[in-house]
Amino acid sequence: MKLHTLRSKLTLSYALIIAIPVAIIMVCMPAYYQYLLERETEALTRNTLTSMTEHIVTYLEQLEQITYLPYFSPELMQALITKNTSDYSSNTEFVKYPVELSLNTFLPAFLLTYGNNLSAALLLTQNGDVYSQTNGLSDVVEDYPFFDQPWYLQTVQADGKATFISTHHQDYFTAPLTKRVFSVARVIKDPESLRPLAVIMADAETSLLDEIVIKDFGVRSISAILNEKGEVFYSTAPLSEHILKEISSAGVSQVKDSGESYVVISKPIRQANWKMVALLSKSELREKVEWMYIVGLLFAFIGLLLTLLLLRYVSRWIVGPFLQMKQAMKQVERGNFQVRLEPVGKDEIASLGYSFNHMIDTINELIQKEYVAVLNEKEMRFRALQAQIEPHFLFNTLNGFFALNRIGEKKKLEEAILSLSSLLRYTLVQENWTTIGETFTFLRKYCGLQQLRFDERLEFSLQFDPRISEFKIPKLLLQPLVENAIIHGIEPSAMPCRLVVDAGLEQEGEDCLYIKIEDSGVGFLEPAAELEDSIGLRNVQERLKFAYPSAAFDIHSSPGMGTTVTIRIPLKDVEK
Repeated sequence: MKLHTLRSKLTLSYALIIAIPVAIIMVCMPAYYQYLLERETEALTRNTLTSMTEHIVTYLEQLEQITYLPYFSPELMQALITKNTSDYSSNTEFVKYPVELSLNTFLPAFLLTYGNNLSAALLLTQNGDVYSQTNGLSDVVEDYPFFDQPWYLQTVQADGKATFISTHHQDYFTAPLTKRVFSVARVIKDPESLRPLAVIMADAETSLLDEIVIKDFGVRSISAILNEKGEVFYSTAPLSEHILKEISSAGVSQVKDSGESYVVISKPIRQANWKMVALLSKSELREKVEWMYIVGLLFAFIGLLLTLLLLRYVSRWIVGPFLQMKQAMKQVERGNFQVRLEPVGKDEIASLGYSFNHMIDTINELIQKEYVAVLNEKEMRFRALQAQIEPHFLFNTLNGFFALNRIGEKKKLEEAILSLSSLLRYTLVQENWTTIGETFTFLRKYCGLQQLRFDERLEFSLQFDPRISEFKIPKLLLQPLVENAIIHGIEPSAMPCRLVVDAGLEQEGEDCLYIKIEDSGVGFLEPAAELEDSIGLRNVQERLKFAYPSAAFDIHSSPGMGTTVTIRIPLKDVEK
């Protein structure tokens, strides 16, 4: 569609004012609603996550307080101090019995009191003895390398502070009670010497977290707890390696995996250096606003269709008269001044149609008055230019006769007079135009007449394309150019010269008729000065411009190299 037309401008205005805003609203409103829904869901999830984190922190604090219980049992502390003396193994059974009794009875009482939260408890003394208690029938694996375990080394490194151990298997029991547990451990020290006495560790089942962690946030979601290494400690659904890697990084707000996109909300659990993470499905959030897209698209489509039909009607109503006026103007350009519009109504467009009709009537009247006068003036100027050529041609020819008579060439003079009479009959015919074929016949006689004078000093060749034989050009248009070539180019030369006149069709770019007059005479250096001195050349140029305003007239000359005159007339301007 061309943007300069009235219809295209109306369509563009329609697009800018109606179509584009409607499309923007159709896309932006659901997107904005989805954005608000996502923010509201995120805020709600963040608050819920904060609440869950507080519950987990409370639970972890309870576990941490449990590991302080040995300090509140003087019998146990005394037993641990005695157990860790260097000569304990050499003591009598009477001394060992109360120590072992305290160590063996503490954990059952410990687990009995807090058994709802724990699945097992271990007490590891510095001399390598292990005491355990479980909620089931299970014993400690014989010769289990407790002191080489990472969690043990981590607890020892904490130097008396509570250490939260990530989920692990109870592979230190012969029959593990649960698949995975998480633990809290602490080094028990002598209150006076601060010497390590033992390590106490309590195992808690991860199933307890099911009572704390919320699994439904209003959309499809996954809740997970990551340990200090970024590993999954607890999860309501399996997590891929890609998602786990992404959510382990700080500052991640969105993740994608297997075509699903999630909003990531996280909260740190500082007591254990863990992180609580909730993943909310963005696709389900989009599904909740999908109906808005469908309804918006439906309303937008119906609205655009109705406005498009209205635009089509209005554009026809507005553009139709202008198209009729455009067609009428084209008819006027082709010369049909009888065409008229038929305006309907009394609006501005109808008024423009009436004005157009009045303008055509006025132009028609002016043409009738002025056209004939202009044609008569043109005919008079054309005849005046041609009248300038005929005396000039006759004057130069008589000068040639005088030269023949002076040198005593009586026979040649007689032949020249006969040729002149034939040429005069051609020039006296009352026609302003002639054909290419007739022009070349005339030039052939004229050159023959000049050859009588110059003899062997003049050789000429005249040829034209037979296809242009009937093409019409102004009479005596080429004769002054041929005469100029002979008088100013060949006559001053002491050497024999050649004159070539050629005419044909050129098809490079715009199709045109070309006529070339070329001589091998003396040439000249300044074409502009030569033109100013040549009445014949100026006359030819004026007649050529008068007959063909788009015609081209070129002269190329060099001293000692001759002169070439080329005329090019657009083929569309040539009468046939």
